Amino acid sequence: MGILRTTLAITGYSSLAGAASFYAITRHSKILPIPSNDYLFNHTLYARYNPNNAPVTQDVCVRRVPLKKIRPELLEKADEGKLVEAFCAGVWGGLGYAYQRRFLEQKYRGPDTATQLWDRADLKSSSYPVGTQITDHFEVVAKTPTSIIVRCGDSPRKLDVRESDGLFEMLAEVKENEGVAEFALKSVFYNGLAQPDKEGKGPMTPWIQWLHAQYDKVLMETALRGSVMK
Repeated sequence: MGILRTTLAITGYSSLAGAASFYAITRHSKILPIPSNDYLFNHTLYARYNPNNAPVTQDVCVRRVPLKKIRPELLEKADEGKLVEAFCAGVWGGLGYAYQRRFLEQKYRGPDTATQLWDRADLKSSSYPVGTQITDHFEVVAKTPTSIIVRCGDSPRKLDVRESDGLFEMLAEVKENEGVAEFALKSVFYNGLAQPDKEGKGPMTPWIQWLHAQYDKVLMETALRGSVMK
């Protein structure tokens, strides 16, 4: 998780310098634990990339937005996946990811990664089909009309089980009876090469996990304001 730690230590910490502004902007996002029976832990992708069932660092960032604040053309085609696609495009093409995108670009953009998404315009316009690779650090591995899951933690060019690995899911679900759309950023990080240990410690320290949660709030808000909300 070296790149993630570097990004969180710089982006996350500097973002928190203006704590009052940060709270005001992200106050509607909630960080919650992922239930142990969540489908992601029973997904074939999880079993494939974490074969030893090593301990994880996990959380989910949830944000509910009144339907009247959502762009109507996205709601009209939400059942076709347009809402989650716009949310995903907002995550990777938004201001919240800008620093990490530039950091990865300086290190890894070149002939070997030319087919990946790097430029903000491409990140904002992609529909993120399975197989899409993002800034040499993420790859879309599953997609439904309400969910896009990317593998994260290292280069998608490394196909085998990895020391730095994880699944990051973006969800967008319309709840008409409640008059809201619910968005979520679900993170599960692990060392795919590690063996289970008695203490069950995941790959992140509590401090890094806390910073990651704050980073998720930034990604959530910039994604919604930049691509989803009116």
